[in-house]
Amino acid sequence: MGTIVYTSPCLCWKMCASERRRFRARASACSREGTNSDEESENKCGMVNRRFAMISGASMVLGFSGEGLAVVKQGLLAGRVPGLSEPDEQGWRTYRRPDDKSGGHGVGWSPIIPYSFAVPQEWDEVPVSIADLGGTEIDLRFASPKEGRLFVIVAPVKRFSDTLGEDITIEEIGPPEKVINAFGPEVIGENVEGKVLSSEVTENSGRKYYHFELEPPHVLITATAAGNRLYLFSVTGNGLQWKRHYSDLNRIARSFRVV
Repeated sequence: MGTIVYTSPCLCWKMCASERRRFRARASACSREGTNSDEESENKCGMVNRRFAMISGASMVLGFSGEGLAVVKQGLLAGRVPGLSEPDEQGWRTYRRPDDKSGGHGVGWSPIIPYSFAVPQEWDEVPVSIADLGGTEIDLRFASPKEGRLFVIVAPVKRFSDTLGEDITIEEIGPPEKVINAFGPEVIGENVEGKVLSSEVTENSGRKYYHFELEPPHVLITATAAGNRLYLFSVTGNGLQWKRHYSDLNRIARSFRVV
């Protein structure tokens, strides 16, 4: 599996910019200041120019600009990768996780089995933050300013049980009540006791899906398992979004499939 190298934009760019300003000033001073000999002047200014070139070159290699961060990628594609279809007649698009999208889910884990879901046209992918609930196990986030937001948690099942195998089903993890009590806090960040309004089990292409509606907060969760991972698909919105767009949010939650 390829290696992804991340670099801090704030620290490194500020250092490079500061060093460039400092060496520009020195280089400018070289042309004005007097020295004991032409040879000494040439040595001093040459050293300044060489150091400035090294710093500028490092900045270019790392991919920095004055506005942000470049990710140095090696091997598999990383981060945000296109996966949306064109809108259908109703203006809905289908997202399918690209096969070559990498993910930070632990060294040694098998490739993530792709998943898909449908969203209205105005929904789009947004950056994932490790500060989000679910932390580094959030694989994807989408949002619509008008309707709400969603995210996908892909968690290794052995983090929860050493007895589970490498190709599990959601039924092997447990019935709906056990799953939502164990994994609901991964989604809402607190105990789910007394918050589960409804639960339902559906089946598609031989795979079982558990559907839950929780309140508060307003959230729909679809859970399933494949390979050695548990998939938690969460769709949520604020009070007004929930009231106005519940049918769309419910359709999104019900559309989740592991391919």
